Amino acid sequence: MGYTRAELESYRDATIPDLVEPGVRLLFVGINPGLWTAATGTPFSRPGNRFWPALVEAGILPRLPRYAEPLSDADRSMILGAGLGVSNLVARATARADELSREELRAGAAALTERVAAWRPRAIAVVGLTAYREGFPHPKAVAGRQDDEIAGVPTWVLPNPSGLNAHHTVATLARAYAEPARAAGILL
Repeated sequence: MGYTRAELESYRDATIPDLVEPGVRLLFVGINPGLWTAATGTPFSRPGNRFWPALVEAGILPRLPRYAEPLSDADRSMILGAGLGVSNLVARATARADELSREELRAGAAALTERVAAWRPRAIAVVGLTAYREGFPHPKAVAGRQDDEIAGVPTWVLPNPSGLNAHHTVATLARAYAEPARAAGILL
């Protein structure tokens, strides 16, 4: 499945629902949906995004979902059945995260805090240090477990899996993502 640039642009400012069910143990929080994600309705769906491969390499998921397209019922069941959920700091789809304003990030952080209070996951992994710094605001935050929790839930800020973040590989992302998965009781 492929999209033309014009088709992807037609999804600008669209939103996708959170991929969350009651009993979520580990909530991954992206910055905002990309245009490919808005087109497919699947979080982190752009081909080349390393999110799903990193979850498999870490042992968080048993197999790779077909993520560059709409999730199948079997893939959705596998993800949710593993105790995972996926949300975003900002709901609005853009081509790049740097198109978001500080105000959008702060409003998104407040809305996320309300959702987390309702869902009560065991751990949160925000994948995007700069967005976390501006949204919450913690301008000096560093990657890893944060002293401040979101709605009383232990919170990690971890590397973004986008291909634009060339400093990390699937292996380094897998190691980083495993830490909150252990805290959430998903990994030993």
